[in-house]
Amino acid sequence: MMLSRFKPAVPKCWLFFACGLTWSVVGGLMCTRAMGWLIPEGVERSAEFELAGLVMAVVALRFGFGAIARKNIVRLRRLPERGCFFAFQAWRSYLIIMVMIGMGVTLRHLPIPKSALSIVYTAIGGALFMGSFHYYGHLFRLMRTVFNRRG
Repeated sequence: MMLSRFKPAVPKCWLFFACGLTWSVVGGLMCTRAMGWLIPEGVERSAEFELAGLVMAVVALRFGFGAIARKNIVRLRRLPERGCFFAFQAWRSYLIIMVMIGMGVTLRHLPIPKSALSIVYTAIGGALFMGSFHYYGHLFRLMRTVFNRRG
């Protein structure tokens, strides 16, 4: 029996959607957790930590996460029109994700003030969330091209 029959093949547009959705959800969850840690700090102090995290998120997007998203989009464009659903991330990325999850768990259990940790979570979460729009933008351009060809 051929194993390829069990491969969940989907149209390429679903890979872009899966990437964007994954980045949006993870980024949103990280930012939500950071805001939850800041509730006890009060509004004014929380705003300072969130602003610092957002500034760092823009920097992280500009010099890291944006380039990763663009590189992944190029990789996805090279795939056949129907590919394995799990190809929305390169296999190495799955390893990096596991390391990042481990680092997040470790950081949460270290004696670091949650208010300080909220800056890191907002920076990474915000960069992921904003980086997801690279995937959505490419998906919408792809869909517009398909609809223009049909119409």
